[in-house]
Amino acid sequence: MSQSSPGAQAWVHLDIARALEQIGDEQALRGMLPMLQDLLERDLPQITQLLASQDVRGANPLLHSLKGCLPIFCAPPVCEQLAQVEHMSKIGGSVEVSAAFAELSPKLQLLKEEVILYLAQPV
Repeated sequence: MSQSSPGAQAWVHLDIARALEQIGDEQALRGMLPMLQDLLERDLPQITQLLASQDVRGANPLLHSLKGCLPIFCAPPVCEQLAQVEHMSKIGGSVEVSAAFAELSPKLQLLKEEVILYLAQPV
């Protein structure tokens, strides 16, 4: 587990301490997390659809965008796995990229759920 917030909630992929270190304060974090939530809600289904149609080139920019913002908010193992999938999407075939993303996707879904739960906590 990544760590706990003051409300004693244990986070698996959301790394509040890392985010606060990079962003500065909780108010700013709470202002930025909805953007991450929107990005995950929008891009994860799109990536899944693109890979299902074997459009790895179409999925790459979305993976690249996620790779760019996740390190601010997310525990390193998921960031590293995302970086590997994004790199594969530049050079790999659709079967390999689809399999790698299928393994990563539940972690990103959980991250999205953790963001929603964190934002639902009282300030």
